[in-house]
Order: sequence, then structure tokens, then C-alpha cells
Amino acid sequence: MRFRQPFSLVSSPSLKTFPPELRMRATSSLLIGSLLLLLLASVEMRPGKDKGLTPKPTWDRMRGIRRHSRSGPSRPAAGDCSELTESGDLFIDCQDRRLTSIPTSQTWSKKPKHLLLARNKIKVLREDAFSGFESLTSLDLQQNQISLVVEGAFQGLTRLKTLLLQHNRLATLSEEALIPMPNLRYLRLHDNPWSCVCTMDSLVRTLQVPSNRNLGNHARCAGPTWLKGMKLKQIDPKLLCVEAFPGGPHPDNQTDPMKPLEPSPIRTKPDATASCHTYLFPQIRMDCSKRGLTEVPTGIPEDVVHMDLSHNSIRHLKARNFQGARALRTLNISHNNLEHIDKASLFGLLHLLELDLSNNSLHFVHYGVLEDLYFLSQLKLADNPWVCNYSIHYMVYWLQLHSKVRHSGLWCQSPPEHTGQSVAEYVYSYNKECPKDRQHSPSDPDQTDPELWNTPMEAQGELEELEPGHLRGPQKYQIFRLS
Repeated sequence: MRFRQPFSLVSSPSLKTFPPELRMRATSSLLIGSLLLLLLASVEMRPGKDKGLTPKPTWDRMRGIRRHSRSGPSRPAAGDCSELTESGDLFIDCQDRRLTSIPTSQTWSKKPKHLLLARNKIKVLREDAFSGFESLTSLDLQQNQISLVVEGAFQGLTRLKTLLLQHNRLATLSEEALIPMPNLRYLRLHDNPWSCVCTMDSLVRTLQVPSNRNLGNHARCAGPTWLKGMKLKQIDPKLLCVEAFPGGPHPDNQTDPMKPLEPSPIRTKPDATASCHTYLFPQIRMDCSKRGLTEVPTGIPEDVVHMDLSHNSIRHLKARNFQGARALRTLNISHNNLEHIDKASLFGLLHLLELDLSNNSLHFVHYGVLEDLYFLSQLKLADNPWVCNYSIHYMVYWLQLHSKVRHSGLWCQSPPEHTGQSVAEYVYSYNKECPKDRQHSPSDPDQTDPELWNTPMEAQGELEELEPGHLRGPQKYQIFRLS
């Protein structure tokens, strides 16, 4: 700001006409006024820390600051999620969004039934965390970093039936957190570091109520040491308040808690629900890939539609491995060490559409293995050491009789004379050469009719040869091989 050069008050022509006393008083008053004006101007122009002018705090800004401090940190907008519909139900898909808290609810096309929050970075479920989602019937929170659930976190979820909290960091949880969900039927709590101490007493007793048979079935204690590995569903609640002493068990406890809790040398079979990740959208999918499995896990839920067992070390599919999984549509067993498939191993998979057996160690498939797969449409067989001898014929004949099944990867790897040849070509050449060596008999019209060679009728005859004798029906014709 620039200042003009001050003028002489004494020499002002308007003041010369006043007496000396009045001139002195007027001059003093003007000087005092000028000093006050300069002082006020300097106050308004005081520089801030950044050598600029300090802005005046407006009322709107102050009101906004108070409003922000009262509401706390803002929640992420639900616009980051996808709105999807399946079978008439609305799914809100917020998976893999790097969320650290529950998103706010919005006005959806209709009330959401399912909220998917798997594979995020949520650490705490605060009170009324799901306000606006009161119509939910399923809530998927697996594979987060949740270590604390406030008692009122699930307030308002009176319709919720399925809650997935597995694969988190929960050490304790009170029964009060579950009270707002009276219709809860399925609760997954496994793969959490549960600390089995007194604070878990109410939850353990709730899980062990007979009517709650699907709540927390596979959750186990991570500590203290003498309870490690015990299932919450089976542990004696009285042991939760037992303290460890250097000299032995708690003095108030007459039995040694260490004795019945010694680890058993018997290795139990892996359980599908505890070993695999289960996802709800768009159809129930169980991901068991890269879990170090050496056999098919037990307890596959009957409503699972897609199952991935790839990249494990499964060598043998045994009878009735998938007996309960009647809803399966796709099954991936690729990239294992699979060598044997028992006849009844795929029993019950009547609705299976896709089967992936690629990248295994299969030489052939036994007769009858594929007989239950009535609706199979795709079969992947690549990267197996298929041996082209008579044992491989069943696979080819089955594919001929089920012409709508798309298949790939069926190539001979041995013996050397057939390496690189398709198995179908090998079987065709085998059948083409064999009739030359037959002894034809006038009593057998089929043997004298070359038009029947290499037809589905002959393929059916091959199947009957491979079929066990007690399962064969009355034969209308016979085929003799003399090669």
C-alpha cells in the first residue's frame, strides 16, 4: 500500500485565520486522528506465516468446521460398489475395493438382499455400521482385517440369515453382538485367532446350543496354549476361566486340563468349509485352489455351484467324494497329481456341465467313471500322459455316444509308435485293422456285414466288452478279436 506525502497542517491556509491557541488544538486533534488511521491500517495488513494476508474466518467456514468435527471421518460412498441382480435378489458387490470401513447406503433400484465386502481392509465394525442395510439376508465380510466388533455393529439386521466372518483377526466376540440378528442361521468364524478366555464364555455357550448347529462349526482356539486347537463348539466352557500356573492347573480345578487336550496323532480329513473360501455371488462358489490339499475335502455344502480344486496335490479321486454336492455345475481338478479316478468318484454329479481334468497324471479313465454325467457339455483333458492301448477306448467310445460334449487335449503320449497321434485316430485305426483278422461265420450276420464296422453299434459292442460280466445285459451280437 502506498502513502501520499503528508501535508503541513500548520501551513494550511484554512488554519491561518484561527488564533494560535485554536490552531494548536486543531493540529493536535488532526495528528491523533492520523495516527489512529495508520494504526488501524497496519492491523488489517498484518502478514501471516506465509507472508500473505491472513484471511478472515467467515461464518460459513466456521460452521463447516464445527459440522465436520461433530460427524467424525466420512464413510466411503456406496458408489464404489456394483449393483447386480441374480434370481430377483439385489447384490451389492463391494469386493476388492480396498475399503477400510462400511460404505454408506444409497437409494438402490430396490432394497439390497446381499452385501459382499470380502477381500477389503476393514479393521473395526463400529456401532450401527450397517445402517440403511436393514433388508440384508446375507453379509460377506471374510478376508478382511477385522479385529474388533462393537456390540451394536449389527443393529437393525433382523432379517440376516448368513454372516461370513472367517479369515479375519478376531480374538474375542461377545454374544451381545449376535442378539440383533434373531434369524441368523449360518455363521462362519473359522481362521480367526480366537483367545479362549473368560470373555468368550457367552459366545461359546451360544454356539453350543443344539438349535445353533450351523453357527461357528469350524472355529478353533488359538490360545491359551492348553486350549489351542480345540473347537469352540466342543470346548467345555468351564475351561475358559482356567488360568495356567507354573506348578500345574488352577487350584480350584481338581482335574488337569492338559490331560484331555493332548493332540491326537490321528490326522483328520480336511473339511471343505474350513479349508476353502466360499463366495456367495453370483452363485455359491468354493475356492479350494492352492490350499495344499492331498485329497478332496469333506463336507462340501450341497448348494455349492462352482468348485475349484486346482493347484493342489490330489492323486486319487475316491468313491462318493462329491456325493453331497448335487448342485455342482463346474468342477476344476486341474494341476494336481491325479493318477486314479474310481468308478463312483463322480457319483451324484447329475447336473455337472464342465469338468476340468487337465494337467494331471492320468493314463486312462476306468469304465463307468463318466456314466453319471448326463448333462456334461465341456471336458478338458489336456496335458495328461494318455497311454494309447485298449484301456483308453472307453473314453473315446463315451465321447462318441455323447457327441454334444466339447472336449480337448486327448492325445497319445505313449507308446512311441502312437505319440502325438490323437486318441480318436488311434482307436479308429485299431478298429480298421482288426476286422481283417476276423474269422467270419455265416451263422453271425454281423460279422459278415462290413457296413457295421466303425459304427456306434460296434462302439456299443466295445463298451460291453469292457463292462463287468455281472452288469451286462443280454447280448444281441458278439464281436470277436483275434489280433
